[in-house]
Amino acid sequence: MPKLTVDGIEVEVPAGATVMQACEAAGKEIPRFCYHERLSIAGNCRMCLVEVSPGPPKPQASCALPAAEGQVIVTESAKVKKAREGVMEFLLINHPLDCPICDQGGECDLQDQAMAYGKGYSRFDENKRAVTEKHMGPLIKTVMTRCIHCTRCVRFSEEVAGVEEIGALYRGENMQITSYLEQAVSSELSANVIDLCPVGALTSKPTAFHYRPWELTRNDSIDVMDAVGASTTIHSRTAEVIRITPRLNDDVNEEWVTDTGRFCADGLKERRLDRPWVRSGGELKPATWAQAFAAVQAALKGVDPKDIVAVAGDLCAVEDLVAAKDLLTGLGVTRLECRTDGAAYEGPPAHWRFNTTIAGLEQADVILLVGCDPRLDAPLVNSRIRKAVRRGGAVVFRIGAGSDPSYPLTELGDDLALLAKLPGELMERLTAAQRPAVLVGSRNASPQVLAAVHKLTPHLVKDGWNGFNILHDRASRVGAMTTGWAGEGLEAFAASRPKLMVLLGVDEVALAPFGGATKIYVGSHGDRGAAVADIILPAAAWAEKPGTWVNMEGRVQRALRAVFPPGDAREDWTIYRALADVLGIRLPYDTLEQLRARIAAEWPELGAEGLVPAAWEKASIKAGKPEGASVPRPTDFYSSNPILRASPTMRACVAEILEGRRPALLEAAE
Repeated sequence: MPKLTVDGIEVEVPAGATVMQACEAAGKEIPRFCYHERLSIAGNCRMCLVEVSPGPPKPQASCALPAAEGQVIVTESAKVKKAREGVMEFLLINHPLDCPICDQGGECDLQDQAMAYGKGYSRFDENKRAVTEKHMGPLIKTVMTRCIHCTRCVRFSEEVAGVEEIGALYRGENMQITSYLEQAVSSELSANVIDLCPVGALTSKPTAFHYRPWELTRNDSIDVMDAVGASTTIHSRTAEVIRITPRLNDDVNEEWVTDTGRFCADGLKERRLDRPWVRSGGELKPATWAQAFAAVQAALKGVDPKDIVAVAGDLCAVEDLVAAKDLLTGLGVTRLECRTDGAAYEGPPAHWRFNTTIAGLEQADVILLVGCDPRLDAPLVNSRIRKAVRRGGAVVFRIGAGSDPSYPLTELGDDLALLAKLPGELMERLTAAQRPAVLVGSRNASPQVLAAVHKLTPHLVKDGWNGFNILHDRASRVGAMTTGWAGEGLEAFAASRPKLMVLLGVDEVALAPFGGATKIYVGSHGDRGAAVADIILPAAAWAEKPGTWVNMEGRVQRALRAVFPPGDAREDWTIYRALADVLGIRLPYDTLEQLRARIAAEWPELGAEGLVPAAWEKASIKAGKPEGASVPRPTDFYSSNPILRASPTMRACVAEILEGRRPALLEAAE
């Protein structure tokens, strides 16, 4: 580990570190535009100049210079300051003077650095260059005259997203950043370039000119659009969620978030359930809470608890699940289910978790995908696999159909019967691998598939490594499994012809087989479940309540309330608590803190944030030979839950990215 001196401070850095990293280890802030910790080094903005000796007499770019033993670095000399001021002067030659109306105002790296290194005047009187606007789809707004050619967006698209659709045209001052043929960028992570752009060249199209950053209130939250549980920040103003941005969490999402997690916010304003509804004469009619509770009481009258079933949907917080379970248990109901996709996993937690962990997947050397599509099911997991392939040389195989994963892989076929006898090359690699991993898609986790994969556990489970993984795509699934919502399955429920169903935000299940049952729907949006319900109790969306979420690896995370639910809608657990009083059942909590204490008493692992790895336990697995093609993804990436289906932005993504329809603005221009 080389030792060097930075402004008189001796530091020791790992081998391979750069001079910029050495300066940061010494507590020195180095200005930069092109450099980013998670992208390859470009070295093209030259803002990070420092003096280095031994070395040439001129300042050098610290981001691209390896740290070496005995170097003496000076970061604050007059020569360095003059060099940085010169770079800033050149950057501002062609930059437009539109800060008062620029969407990046208040969050602009160029603006901040210009305050430190700008001259306050210009020595150039030539006309500034102008660049035509580029079209990058419904999410990314471009003002390319502002672009300083840092190429962060180009490197992110190529290296992290794996979709090489952003690049540069021409050279010198004629250089322009654009998407391929000015089409919409198709990556599920595309909008992260908005955060990466150090100027206002790439900003958010859906929220353009809606806010200034200092007007917004920030609350920590969790992305519930998939089961990764990315850390996010919700930015709100008064009663409206304005935008959602990623929050740094190296164990889960690094500093990225999916496009659905970023732009689902406008779905919170559309198709909302803001009052109770009761079906009367075949028609849903608005009601008060007292009338709705009375209707529930009447629906339960004379119904045997064995004829009541409850199903948990995809967006339930742990508090909602436990409060609902306590109420149902008090009524004598024991038939609960959360596996709405037909999955058959059960037993110890390690049998239905992502045991490798999301960050640990980068260390895998052989990866087998079984009936899953990580790019659509969990794009941030897919980026980890891509990193394992690009940096670690991992080899990937896939059984089952799926989209282009953005990294090389060997397709073995769509027939799940291949699991009964894996090809020789794959078995040889699994046997020889130090850290093999198998990812089983939840919707294809049938008893036969699980039995076949469990036979591989002697290769997958080793000291310090567990390569058995269920790839979930539903935010509430692991929390529901943890709190005992695994029952006999929806097919068994339908076969028994229940008289009453309680639906906790269930919108992705075909309810036709339950046509004769009275349906009580508790949810936030007027979607598929509400359309067939007999009683609707309006609940809060995830951004409108404090809640606990458990991601696919079993990591417990807490989200804060950003805004309050609209109208008469209430937090889910308070609905069950109030209904319990009406039904004569006493629930032992009146506050959220008391409810969380009750949860921690029965499930200690849910009592505090963090990940407690699940020990691998052998369990009896139903035998059987897998057969048939894998079950395809039932919904597209942009429409997988009621919040996304309500979002105008997501509908625009479906129209342009999936269906190829060009925006009306471009069609009119033609």
